[in-house]
Amino acid sequence: MNRWVTTWGCALQPPDGDDDPDLSGAILRQTVRATVGGDAAGVSPSSARLRLSNEYGRTPLGVVAAAVARPDAGRTGVSRVVPGSSIALTFRGAASVTIPPRGTATTDPFVLPLAPRTNLAVTLQLEPGCAIEGITTHPGSRTTSYVVAGHAVPPDQRPDELIAEPELKDAVPVAHWYLLSALEVRPDALPSPGEPAPAVAVLLGDSLTDGRGSTTDGNDRWPDQLIDRLHEREGLTHLGFVNQAAGGNRVLRDGLGIAALARLERDVLACAGVAWLILFEGVNDIGTALSTMEAQRRVGDELIGAYGQIIDRAHAHGIRVYGSTLTPFAGNSYDDAAGVREATRQRVNAWIRDSRRFDEVIDFDAAVRRPDDPARVRPGLHVGDGLHLNRSGYRALAAAVPATLFGTP
Repeated sequence: MNRWVTTWGCALQPPDGDDDPDLSGAILRQTVRATVGGDAAGVSPSSARLRLSNEYGRTPLGVVAAAVARPDAGRTGVSRVVPGSSIALTFRGAASVTIPPRGTATTDPFVLPLAPRTNLAVTLQLEPGCAIEGITTHPGSRTTSYVVAGHAVPPDQRPDELIAEPELKDAVPVAHWYLLSALEVRPDALPSPGEPAPAVAVLLGDSLTDGRGSTTDGNDRWPDQLIDRLHEREGLTHLGFVNQAAGGNRVLRDGLGIAALARLERDVLACAGVAWLILFEGVNDIGTALSTMEAQRRVGDELIGAYGQIIDRAHAHGIRVYGSTLTPFAGNSYDDAAGVREATRQRVNAWIRDSRRFDEVIDFDAAVRRPDDPARVRPGLHVGDGLHLNRSGYRALAAAVPATLFGTP
């Protein structure tokens, strides 16, 4: 029996302040990139559905109309959509929906051919005159979205007609995603004999997986480059990757978004079709803890314990867990002259490599460190701060992930 799988998702975060515009009555047009499609060629129709979230909202969120369309030339981060490609979305048969605080809403299934790595434009009209207190966002989108300031729908035009316009007038670009939680897909035809069913790997991480230092609208974070390689070179087009990373995130404690331990259920275990989890997180826990021997001993012990909890909880759901070693940060503000934090990184990495608790280990540390100075990232692979990688650095991470990790789930 065919089942839903998540083809795109993002880690939801609370408002980040001045960067967030007033969205009351606004029109939002945002681009998401599917990973696994309905079929390898994108010819056969597939059912898809979109999930919206008001998780961090303190007031009900009214969505007057919603639609998906093909972005111009299939590109990421553009405001124009292909004329005539818009599909109006419904919620239990209705064109509009009100999402309560901390609630979600899932659209009714809609049908379209969706090839792997297809970009899809999502346009929402929010309820005019409705004050929004608290907005659910993902500020590290590395993808340009477009906001048209709130206004009433013209009396001679229905909301669904307004958001289907190929070009939005007076749209302001902003590099955030808003209200979007997940895009799920279900092939309408059963796989052919011998053809693997779609399956998903979820990536739990921080800014190094969220793509800080990558190209806005370039889709060159390491998960993007990995899925490109696995689809194009390995022919593994049944694989989907869901990037549930958040910049500044920590494993143990809340910061920019809730801690990885606390969001495991929402972002991993509840993800439709998940078969594998790649865990690449912990550097912010080490870097924000005091650089005393006692504080670093404690954070190292707590990280190791948290990794064990994540492994056990994922295994209980039949999910294989791959641990990724933590990459260097010498030259960054996380570094300390005595090397106490670096000693913690080395201790945690040794546990990841040698404990045999993970189903497999991905050695990101070895992929980017300097051979002559392993506390530092190789020149040319980081953005200049000693921690965050550039496009070439993320390519090195993607290359370090073996295709053999993604066999039959």
